[in-house]
Amino acid sequence: MSTNDPISEGQDERSSLLLVVGAAIVDDLEHPTRLLAARRTEPSALAGGWELPGGKVDPGESPLSALHREVLEELGVTVRLGRHVPGPLPGTTWAIGDRYEMLVWTAEVVEGEPAPIEDHDELRWLGPDDLYDVAWLPADLPIVGALADRLGGAFSGPSKS
Repeated sequence: MSTNDPISEGQDERSSLLLVVGAAIVDDLEHPTRLLAARRTEPSALAGGWELPGGKVDPGESPLSALHREVLEELGVTVRLGRHVPGPLPGTTWAIGDRYEMLVWTAEVVEGEPAPIEDHDELRWLGPDDLYDVAWLPADLPIVGALADRLGGAFSGPSKS
């Protein structure tokens, strides 16, 4: 199993959950200093919440193809993928409510300038001091925490004091 294809094992036990993908877009894959957050406009239950860009994997589509498609549709950019961000569920996915599970990869923009084209009305680059200044959707918050830990101190969690 390749490090970029974590979903290839254990699919049977999670077949009742729908798969979505997310991109943790950073300014530089090797030395990240900022993370891109996107504010949702749809559906209304999620409107105003901040998330990592991404979306549903279509039937017959690979997770990696879906991620590239979603980022292009939502932000108008092409990305280079970095490492998979493992989640706590079997298959290293993240729980998104009771119906979905998400695979997340770090990514860097290689073509275009991110813009809120679809399902978002604002984008914001967040650095170490403002990573938690937006109202992350509850499902994305633990992923942001894992990213902060994985990014070697480039990002830090919320202040404990």
